[in-house]
Amino acid sequence: MAQITFIEHNGTRHTVEVPEGLSLMQGAVSHNVPGIDADCGGALTCGTCLVIVTAASAALVGPCSEHERQMLEMTVGDHPNARLSCQIVVSAEMNGLAVELPESQG
Repeated sequence: MAQITFIEHNGTRHTVEVPEGLSLMQGAVSHNVPGIDADCGGALTCGTCLVIVTAASAALVGPCSEHERQMLEMTVGDHPNARLSCQIVVSAEMNGLAVELPESQG
């Protein structure tokens, strides 16, 4: 299990435990984290599970796939730290990770 903190645009924090091997999106949805709608259920077609990772945490979550990068370009433009939480698989090393939710998902 890894403790992941989702921070709403207004500063409200939601710290949840997510089993290793699940996506951040799955962990957020199973704990009813507001702002992670996940309309496509993780199929990489909607962009409603957008999170912003810190530059320091970028190495923990790994790089975007080309398909994710294309979806992000359509969703948020050129934000260097934007990721789709459905594409980030939780590992033990992510324990303590915090991600921010954009205002548009508030």
